[in-house]
Amino acid sequence: MKSEHFGVTPEGESVERYTLASGGLTARVLTYGCVIQSLEVAGRDVVLGCETLADYRTRSRYFGAVVGRYGNRIANGRFELDGKPYELAQNNGTAHLHGGLRGFDKRVWLAEPDGDARLRLGYVSPDGEEGYPGTLRVSVTYTLGEGGLGIVYSAFTDAPTVLNLTNHSYFNLAGSGDVLDHVVMIDADGYTPVDEHKIPTGIAPVAGTPFDFRAPRRVGDRLRGAYDHNYVLNPGDGVKARVEHEDLTLEVATTQPGVQFYTGGMLTREITPFGPHAGLCLETQHFPDSPNRPDFPSTVLRPGEEFTSRTDYRFRSR
Repeated sequence: MKSEHFGVTPEGESVERYTLASGGLTARVLTYGCVIQSLEVAGRDVVLGCETLADYRTRSRYFGAVVGRYGNRIANGRFELDGKPYELAQNNGTAHLHGGLRGFDKRVWLAEPDGDARLRLGYVSPDGEEGYPGTLRVSVTYTLGEGGLGIVYSAFTDAPTVLNLTNHSYFNLAGSGDVLDHVVMIDADGYTPVDEHKIPTGIAPVAGTPFDFRAPRRVGDRLRGAYDHNYVLNPGDGVKARVEHEDLTLEVATTQPGVQFYTGGMLTREITPFGPHAGLCLETQHFPDSPNRPDFPSTVLRPGEEFTSRTDYRFRSR
């Protein structure tokens, strides 16, 4: 596995880039944010990435990063755990988003290569970081093989906490342009509608709405691609989402109960290197605001327990 120096953070931390290769696939991974900078499939780069560390610090919208401690939104930056209230940053309107002001996407991880195609990255989040309780030990393992990229997440805590880890890669199977012509299928009978702050109001059926992707649909056919919603995945094994564009197909399998389908409508070239709808995200996850919703699957992690999940992004050429 090739490694090279990528830059130094303002705090003086060195950032490295690792290149994984297997079966015609190549991925470049940064220790900054656990970022997947590039993923080359069928001769094209199918994820959005920045060129420099400075861009990741100032122009990125979580491109390719692992987000946490809690991916997605928590209403009003507040939750209660075991009768104790916790206050978090409100960094997305009134909501807490993707771990706060300096979440996992802005931390430097420790890399442990394993051969040419597997890379484990670890991070220790101290008690109180971004307002979260407990010292959390997290590892993320990227593996290239079997025609795709596998991601395994693991975490332990020394005090009760909440946790929701995901990868925020933006995919574009064409390698350029926008994703409005991509055709998407999501195996979900339900989704979580949101209020004006993008906080879930409950669970609703997708049937009869623009959010129904149980049968393959072109992204741009409805809502002009303006999707940023959590889907409640149907139980069972197998493919939970599929994306098709011309000669390439992406299939997503996961052990997580939900997936955030986001089509990059808020990307602008004034702020990022990319314009609107330059990529789409399929962020496998627990549901937004779960710490405040006892009716949603629990995101509480306690001492002695291991959080673990797996997501596979597999590619097929036609």
